[in-house]
Amino acid sequence: MHTLETLPFANSFAALPHIFYSAVTPTPLAHPHLVSFNTDAAALIGLDPAEAQRVDAPAYLSGTAHLHGAQPVAALYAGHQFGYFVPQLGDGRAILLGEVQTPHGGWELQLKGAGLTPYSRNGDGRAVLRSSIREYLCSEAIHGLGIPTTRALSIVGSADEVYREQIETAAVVMRMAPSFVRFGSFEVFFSRGQPEAIRILADYVIARHYPELVDAPDKYPLFLRAVVLATARLMAQWQAVGFAHGVMNTDNMSILGLTLDYGPFGFLDVYDPGYICNHSDQGGRYAFDQQPDIGSWNLTRLAQALTPLMEVDAAKEALNIYPAAFATRYIDLMSAKLGIVPGKDSVPLITSMLDILHSNHVDYTMFWRALCDFDSSAGAVNAPLRDLFPDRAAFDAWAMGYRTRLQMENSQDTARRDAMRRANPKYILRNHLAEIAIRRACDDHDFSEVDRLLDLLRRPFDEQPENAAYASAPPDWASHISVSCSS
Repeated sequence: MHTLETLPFANSFAALPHIFYSAVTPTPLAHPHLVSFNTDAAALIGLDPAEAQRVDAPAYLSGTAHLHGAQPVAALYAGHQFGYFVPQLGDGRAILLGEVQTPHGGWELQLKGAGLTPYSRNGDGRAVLRSSIREYLCSEAIHGLGIPTTRALSIVGSADEVYREQIETAAVVMRMAPSFVRFGSFEVFFSRGQPEAIRILADYVIARHYPELVDAPDKYPLFLRAVVLATARLMAQWQAVGFAHGVMNTDNMSILGLTLDYGPFGFLDVYDPGYICNHSDQGGRYAFDQQPDIGSWNLTRLAQALTPLMEVDAAKEALNIYPAAFATRYIDLMSAKLGIVPGKDSVPLITSMLDILHSNHVDYTMFWRALCDFDSSAGAVNAPLRDLFPDRAAFDAWAMGYRTRLQMENSQDTARRDAMRRANPKYILRNHLAEIAIRRACDDHDFSEVDRLLDLLRRPFDEQPENAAYASAPPDWASHISVSCSS
């Protein structure tokens, strides 16, 4: 196990030419204190969890003290934000320390909220405790759901004041990922007419994350194809679990198909396909039901940026696999949620289910979990499930078709229930749960609810009867929670 002083850093991104980043120094926090430490994430880099108990741990985990071997840099990128190209963005409040080497590959460590960089664009380079708690918990919740994501090692807080809509206190999240390279990392050099930079970056990503392509004569189209597939599958997973990202700008899209940059995210409560979790998104560009198409749109921007490395027709061929890749993965996931054999013939059952969930304003997560206990025997009423629907007749009609499908497949209720419970989480990070943890942390300096949620969301598919209250429908006040791009 490593100590904070012996983490085996490498700095492959910092070894690239300087056009890709700026060397920076994190801005110290005054009197940093530990808010939460994630032992699961620590295990990924071989960090002894006892290190979190050290008096100086908050200083190391916030960038206030220098980690030996780290080489802090802020990455340059551009991006399409709400459909409009911004020619220079970059890490305005994030600082990459380098990657910790493990037997299973490298994990880059990045400080979010560590102070000003050349790309801060009149910002302060800081993050606030409120948004830091949301990102920390959601990245781990998404991982618990089996969805590719960045991870979070720790939150460190401080009494330092940060102004957003009001005065708040500062915090730093230590984020982890195999890579933080994003679509916009390529777009910036395409817009500047620098094809050699695009080639260098593509070769870097391929060597580290797609090594099977290194010697392929058509490695760049194959690389694009791999990113298209990873993104399509990610979008399908978001849709199946009811997750809305909120800010799907191209600078927030991972080249590895990871869920990246948590801001105004939200999980569906009642099923509303047009759900907009980001109050800054007045036009609904990033509404829940728009995410698959936005994923495709963003991939087209990436493909355009990679055209100096391939023929346009090759880029189009790679993009053309997206619709089928998304549809196949989504049907597979939704079929698993239904406990049926996947296939195109599943689509009517899926879409009709979503239609009555929408028209009856049924809680998305609670419905799927209750469906696990569906009794397929003739004449079974399934009252607890049926009572979720004001329109009982609509449910009865759907349930009849569902029962017929199960019987046709010779489905056994007990085995199906167990399989469905592995596909339908009982617990998700609802906005009101995060809000309760945030209020206790910000108002009372009580961080226990952050740790409680972290533990709960590691096992979202388990029954956890002692935590059943966390699976309840949200209270009325939850509908008034507002999250925006500053969240």
